[in-house]
Amino acid sequence: MTRTSTITRNTKETQIQINLNLDVATEPRIETGLPFFDHMLTAFACHGRFGLTVQAQGDIEVDPHHLIEDVGIALGEAIREALPGYKGILRAGCFAFPMDGTLAVVALDLCGRSNLVWNVEFGNFPVGGINPNLFREFYKGLTDGLRGTLHVHVPCRDNDHHLIEACYKAFGRALREAVTPVGDYVVLSTKGVLDV
Repeated sequence: MTRTSTITRNTKETQIQINLNLDVATEPRIETGLPFFDHMLTAFACHGRFGLTVQAQGDIEVDPHHLIEDVGIALGEAIREALPGYKGILRAGCFAFPMDGTLAVVALDLCGRSNLVWNVEFGNFPVGGINPNLFREFYKGLTDGLRGTLHVHVPCRDNDHHLIEACYKAFGRALREAVTPVGDYVVLSTKGVLDV
């Protein structure tokens, strides 16, 4: 069974449609109006081996915050919809991605509880025209939509571009591990149930 989903999120601030395929990797098609953000989402899909299409518009002339956060929420919802009840998967994944002088470590648990632990610090300048602190808002929105726990830690970095990109690549690899089928359609939990 192919695990796919389509999410549409429309507000007064953003209009977003996401198509996700967890099992068939295709060329990512990402259009958000923010080229650097497009590049990060492409890196996530590429390294996670996911099929991903994102069509998003928002009030980026005001500030990219709404669009970046809402894409995170919608992507989290797309992952959750593609994995009903988080049954039949490993559920947790972790990956450390090195990118030159930067190392990003991402650990993920699709547990039904939204939680973000963010151990990342940026410089005081934009990257790709975006305040890098907005990427925390992406991951916060993602964990809310996902209903999962996500830890993002960067023990060393050489520049903020590498830092942000290594986080997206590590997240893709951690999610790839978490969604690995376990061979039976059960919840991998001693409780026998997840609140998703």
